Amino acid sequence: DPSLKIYSGGLGILAGDYLKESSDMNVNMTGIGLLYRYGYFNQKLTAQGEQVSDYVPQDFMKIPATAVRDDDGKWITISVAMPGRNVYARLWRVDVGRTELYLMDTDFEANQPEDRQITYNLYGGDWENRLKQELLLGVGGIRALRALNIKADVYHCNEGHAAFTGLERIREYVNDSNLTFAEALEIVRSSSLFTTHTPVPAGHDAFDEDLLRAYMSHIPEKIKTNWTTFMGLGRVHANDHNEKFSMSYLASNISQEINGVSWLHGKVSQDILAPLWPGYLPEELHVGYVTNGVHYSTWAAPEWKAIHAKVFGDDFQTHHYDKKCFEGIYDIEDSEIWAVRKTLRKRLIDHVKKLITDPSVTNQYSPQQQIKISETLRDDVLTIGFARRFATYKRAHLLFRNLDRLNEIVNNPEHPVQFLYAGKAHPADRGGQDLIKRIVEVSKMPQFIGKIVFIPNYDINLAKYLVQGVDIWMNTPTRPLEASGTSGEKAVMNGVMHFSVLDGWWVEGYKKDAGWALPQERTYEDQNYQDELDATTIYNMIENDITEKFYNVDRNLGYSVNWIRIIKNTIAKVACDFTTNRMMTDYIERYYNPLYGRSQKLIADDFAVAREIALWKRQMRRGWSQVEVLSYDRTNDLSFKFELGAKNHAEMDLFVGDLNPEDIGIEMVTVTQDAKGKMHIHKHTAYKLESSRDGVAHYTLDVIPELTGAYQAATRIYAKNDLLSNRQDFELVKWL
Repeated sequence: DPSLKIYSGGLGILAGDYLKESSDMNVNMTGIGLLYRYGYFNQKLTAQGEQVSDYVPQDFMKIPATAVRDDDGKWITISVAMPGRNVYARLWRVDVGRTELYLMDTDFEANQPEDRQITYNLYGGDWENRLKQELLLGVGGIRALRALNIKADVYHCNEGHAAFTGLERIREYVNDSNLTFAEALEIVRSSSLFTTHTPVPAGHDAFDEDLLRAYMSHIPEKIKTNWTTFMGLGRVHANDHNEKFSMSYLASNISQEINGVSWLHGKVSQDILAPLWPGYLPEELHVGYVTNGVHYSTWAAPEWKAIHAKVFGDDFQTHHYDKKCFEGIYDIEDSEIWAVRKTLRKRLIDHVKKLITDPSVTNQYSPQQQIKISETLRDDVLTIGFARRFATYKRAHLLFRNLDRLNEIVNNPEHPVQFLYAGKAHPADRGGQDLIKRIVEVSKMPQFIGKIVFIPNYDINLAKYLVQGVDIWMNTPTRPLEASGTSGEKAVMNGVMHFSVLDGWWVEGYKKDAGWALPQERTYEDQNYQDELDATTIYNMIENDITEKFYNVDRNLGYSVNWIRIIKNTIAKVACDFTTNRMMTDYIERYYNPLYGRSQKLIADDFAVAREIALWKRQMRRGWSQVEVLSYDRTNDLSFKFELGAKNHAEMDLFVGDLNPEDIGIEMVTVTQDAKGKMHIHKHTAYKLESSRDGVAHYTLDVIPELTGAYQAATRIYAKNDLLSNRQDFELVKWL
C-alpha cells in the first residue's frame, strides 16, 4: 500500500500480494522485512523531462505498523554484530489480514549515525550499506522470529538478498544442538526454498572478499568451519580471491529447492546458476519454477468484482475454487461488459487530466501544454498503457523508432490511438532516466501532444487506474530478460488485453484471440536490428489488427462484438491462471509440503538421517580421488556407431577402493545439439553393477538405439545415495 513504502516495483508489490493471499487462504505464514524511513523515492520531472528523486520521510506513527512490545511494555529489539559494535533493530508488526509481517528498523538512538541509515532507503547506499542491510535482513530476521517465539517449518528466501538466513540457522544448530557444520547444513537445506526473481546480472548481489572479511570474519568459527569453506558457499571457486561472493550462489547452496518465477525464467535461471554444478547440463538442474500471480481482490475493479460475483460461483468467495469458474464470464451480456470498460476508461482519463493539470504534480508540461493535453485526451479512443520500472532492457523507447509511422497511428481520423506512459527509473540508472526524458520530449511534439502522455510518480494508486482503465497493456522487454512481469497480469484481471513480447509470464499466458504477442525467438543477434523489426511489427499489429477489431463497431449495438469476445477470452482463458491463489497453491504443492516432509525426516531421532547423510558425504569425498577407470570396452569402439534396434554392449572396471560400489552410479549420457550449439539431453542409460571384489567393481551397459540421428555421447560417474533429494545435492562427478 502507498502508506507503507517498503516496495519499489514488481518484487515488493508481489510480496505484498502474496501475504494477502496467505491471509485469504489461511496459510500459516510470517513475513520478514525492513522498515525504511524514506522508502523508495517520489518522482518529479523537470521541464526538460529530467527525473528528480524526492525522498520523503515516513512518520512511523502514522502508518499501518505497530511497535512490538514485550509483557513489560518494552520495545522488542534484536542485535546483529558488525565491526566493533552491535547494530540494534526495533521490531514493528503489520497485520496483512490474518498474516503477520514483521519489519526491522535501525533509525533510533541506540545506533551510531551511520547505522541508523541502514534502513533509510530501499535499494539505497553503497555496497557496504547493502551488505549491512542484507545482514540485518538475514541474520536479524531469524533473530526476530526467535525473539517473537515464532516457530517455522519452512524458510522461503525470497531473492538472494535474504540468503544470510541460512547462515544464522546453521549457527543455531551448531550452538544449540551441538551439530557439525555439515550436519547443520543438511538440516537447513532440507527446509529452505530460494526463489530468484531476476535474469539481469545487476539483480544478483555479489560482494568483494575484503568487505565480507571486515564484517563476517567471525562467522566461520561460530559455525565450526573455515574461511575457505565459508567463501565457497558463495563462489564457484572457493579459493579464487578475485571472485566475488554471490548472494544468489549462497542462497542456492543453502537451499534444497530453487525456483524461477515463470517457466521461461526457470530455464534462464538454470543457465545462470549452472556454474555451481559443472558436472551437469543446465537443463538437468533442479531449478524449477512457479509463475507469479497477482492478488485478485487488490487489483480487480469493483465493477468487475460485481460481475464476477454473479457468475464465478460460491466457491470463489472461499478462495478454494476451480479456476474453470472464470469461464462464467461467457454468461455475461456483451453490453454489460462494454459498459464496464467504458466506465473504467473514463475514470482513468478523468484522473489523468486531473493529475496533468495539477502544478504540484506535473512540471514537465507547461500550462499551455497541460490545457492542450486535457482538451485532447478522450475517453472514447483506444487507449494503450505502458507503465513499469524504466530499465533499459524493458525497451520503453521501442514505439518511437519511427515517429512518422507513429504519427499516422495516433492521428488516424477513423481509428485514433492514445498512449499513456508511467514509471520510475532507479536514481543510479542513467539509461533508464534518459528513456523517460525521451518519452517526455516526444509527448511535447505538436503531433503527439495529448496523444502520448507521460504521467509522473507511478505508484500503486496510479497503477490501479491504469491496469483497470486502458484497453491494451503493452510490454516490450528484450527477450528473455523479463523474469515474469506482473503488471500485465493485473490488467487481464480487468479484461484488459495484453500485448507483449513472448517473455516472462506471457509465454504461458498468451492464447489466440485473448491478446497479442511478438515472437519469442530472436530474428537478429544485433539488438538494434531486432528493435527495428519489433517496432515495425508493433506498428503493423496496431494498425492492421488491434484498431480494426476495436473500431469495428456494430451501429445497432454501439460496440465491437469481436472486441468483447477478446475481453471475455482474456478473463476466462488468461486471468484464471495468474492469480496469487494459483501461485500459493503451486508453492504449497511443489515446495512447502515436500520440504516439510523431508526436513521432518532429517531431524527425527536426534537428527539421525542428517548425521547419516553428512557422514556419507564426508566418506565419499575422502575416497573419491581414488576412483579410477581400469578398463572401458565398447562395441563398435572405433567408429562409435550404434546400430538402430540392435543391442550395443559396453563394460567397465572401476577401482573404488574402500567405497561401496553401490554408492557409485555410472551412466551413458547422449545429447543433441541445437542450431545455437546448446546441448540438450536425449537419454540417460545407466550401467549395471555386476560384481565387486578387492576394491574393483565391474559394470555393464546394453544400449538399444530407438531413433536415428547424430548424437554426442559421454559417460558420467557420480556419487549416489537414495537419501539425497536430487542429483545436484552432491558435487562429486567424473566425466570420461
